[in-house]
Amino acid sequence: MKFVDEAKIDVEAGKGGNGSCSFLRLKFVPHGGPDGGDGGRGGSIFLKADESINTLVDYRFVHQYKAENGEKGMGRNCSGKSGEDMTLRVPVGTMVYDDDTDELIVDLAAQGQIACVAQGGRGGLGNTHFKSSTNRAPRRTVPGASGEQRNLRLELKVLADIGLVGMPNAGKSTLIRALSAARPKVADYPFTTLYPCLGVVRASRFRSFVIADLPGLIEGAAEGAGLGIRFLKHVARTRLLWQVVDLTPLDGSDPLNDIEIIANELGKYDEDLLARERWLVLNKADLLPKDEAEALVQRIIKKLKWKNKYFVISGLSGEGTQDLVRETMYYLESLKKEEVSLPQSVFDQPGKSD
Repeated sequence: MKFVDEAKIDVEAGKGGNGSCSFLRLKFVPHGGPDGGDGGRGGSIFLKADESINTLVDYRFVHQYKAENGEKGMGRNCSGKSGEDMTLRVPVGTMVYDDDTDELIVDLAAQGQIACVAQGGRGGLGNTHFKSSTNRAPRRTVPGASGEQRNLRLELKVLADIGLVGMPNAGKSTLIRALSAARPKVADYPFTTLYPCLGVVRASRFRSFVIADLPGLIEGAAEGAGLGIRFLKHVARTRLLWQVVDLTPLDGSDPLNDIEIIANELGKYDEDLLARERWLVLNKADLLPKDEAEALVQRIIKKLKWKNKYFVISGLSGEGTQDLVRETMYYLESLKKEEVSLPQSVFDQPGKSD
């Protein structure tokens, strides 16, 4: 299935039903008075985050969504039926923008989170509301209000613990294939990966983390070169970055220069990304003699004055990958211990204090 991370949809909430102008007519009640009921409320449109959905492909071809209108009021003070609400399911991590104003409406970053994006119109008022001592037979009603109509832009930022960044053909797809059950395409030409791919890496039976394989970056990616600007946003929610480096680039470039290019593009796109924890994953070490690979790695670390962790691996043979997985799991677990959340009661009972 094709990964779709952007979609535009038009949503229109239901119109409220009109109020009724009616008068009670019974055999022994000749002047029964007004009894027109109110119109029903129009249906609203909601977006709900659902972790069982991984892409916005459902909204690629169907762009218009309209909720049900409310029914008009009836006699005997009977209100019209309210229109059914419509709930559209989207992947967790979907950001919803008003496409006309570019305003962020909501960020659906948690499972089950729900937001109203188009409010249904209120129901109209029947003539019962306008009776008085001086106006015993009112013929005035209020029509139902129109529902909200919006043009929305949905943008998905994938939720993953680890984000893989690097130059094209650095071996990111090979690495994720080696560590998880994900099967992204692998080939010997640049930009083999065209869409983000998620994989679950199991450190042990009950310990795992999610890794995101993103299309390769090139110089100028932050300005739109290559596929970078479209997919750099997916790195924003990751907790840790693995910068995968090809120790033997096909074009003969210096791995040190490739590292600096990627770091520069991350900083241009978002300074927070550059400040985030980032580990070097020096790949394809099996293609060099052991002493030559060690000398190259030491030159890179010394030149960069690298203080974070680094790993020398081979995604193809699996050499060094277990150490990488183990250290990553320890790091993610330490982050979870440091996270402090407010008591749930604070959200359950707004406005109340101890």
